[in-house]
Amino acid sequence: MKAYVFPGQGAQFSGMGKDLYESSALAKEYFEKANEILGFRITDLMFEGSAEDLKQTKVTQPAIFLHSVISALVMGNDFRPEMVAGHSLGEFSALVAARALSFEDGLILVSKRAMAMQKACEMEPSTMAAVLGLSDEDVEEVCDSIKDEVVVPANYNCPGQLVVSGSIAGIDLACDALKAKGAKRALKLPVGGAFHSPLMQPAAEELKAAIDATSFATPVCPVYQNVNAYPQTEPVSIKANLIAQLTAPVRWTQTVKNMITDGATEFYELGPGDVLKGLIKKVNPEVTVG
Repeated sequence: MKAYVFPGQGAQFSGMGKDLYESSALAKEYFEKANEILGFRITDLMFEGSAEDLKQTKVTQPAIFLHSVISALVMGNDFRPEMVAGHSLGEFSALVAARALSFEDGLILVSKRAMAMQKACEMEPSTMAAVLGLSDEDVEEVCDSIKDEVVVPANYNCPGQLVVSGSIAGIDLACDALKAKGAKRALKLPVGGAFHSPLMQPAAEELKAAIDATSFATPVCPVYQNVNAYPQTEPVSIKANLIAQLTAPVRWTQTVKNMITDGATEFYELGPGDVLKGLIKKVNPEVTVG
């Protein structure tokens, strides 16, 4: 079975999507529609902007979404997913690709999500750290041991690679404790906030209003969602999980395992970069990635 996966924040690069725009009239149409919806020429920043330009909150998430979704839409009848999943932001791309969300509604929600997350970051200084070389259980134990600060597992990326999220003081404490426990690395990331943690609750509340007001359809195939790593086809459940995603961990390791258990033998990553291909191979080296 074919599974399509869609990347999250951090996959952006200057020049992203330019080949699509120049080689496909349909892609150009979608990109130009996005410029109108957003009210600025995001294509100029995607195709020619600097790394700094692409780090702008209003640019990063919509840019990755556009590259990912348009990559699927231009495939036409050749795009026949039997299951889809996206990493964090990529879940919105997966929902559009699976026809649960329209292109326009997906882009508007992604833009609102980005701005809501930025506001939450500004309310309380916070950050994230990548942890390498420990089991999920060891990382969870360290997070649980820190009582006076917010520190939680945020991204279960693959065996031996987990990202934690929380207050700056909490992450500092966690990094020291994780290294003492034997982590190969516990490195703070250059991000502006504690994504997928309780500190994103203000953003979740803002996004909930937007998602509740948006029409979702039944997807053409199961969508494996970050919150519980299980396949969903019911719009009400999809909406609830999408809202919960901002404050809950991304269970990517479990998602990939569940997709393989349910029959996935080929994984295709659509969008900028190929980070997910590498993670999938670390979860199960036997599957085909493309």
